[in-house]
Amino acid sequence: MRLLLDECLPRDLKLHFAEHECKTVQEMGWSGKKNGILARMAEGHFDVLLTVDQRFNYEVKSRSSLAILIVNAKTNRIEDLEPFVPAVREALHSLEPGSGMVIRIP
Repeated sequence: MRLLLDECLPRDLKLHFAEHECKTVQEMGWSGKKNGILARMAEGHFDVLLTVDQRFNYEVKSRSSLAILIVNAKTNRIEDLEPFVPAVREALHSLEPGSGMVIRIP
């Protein structure tokens, strides 16, 4: 699975996804890109974009192959994101190309 971490996520989060080909927006040189432009740039290079940006699905109108996985965490600090890692890993196995999913933990 080719996973792109949005720039709003801590770079250390990628250590939790070592079994996947995982890059950050910063590593790709795509920092500062608007959501729609970022999604278009990521298509063909990545299967899934992981973000905490709740607006991502609303701002990205058309995408054919990139799945968007939104984590509904309290903050984007690594401590608040780590509890979501098992649910993210599970979701990565069920996401269809072009789909979107929000992960919440009660």
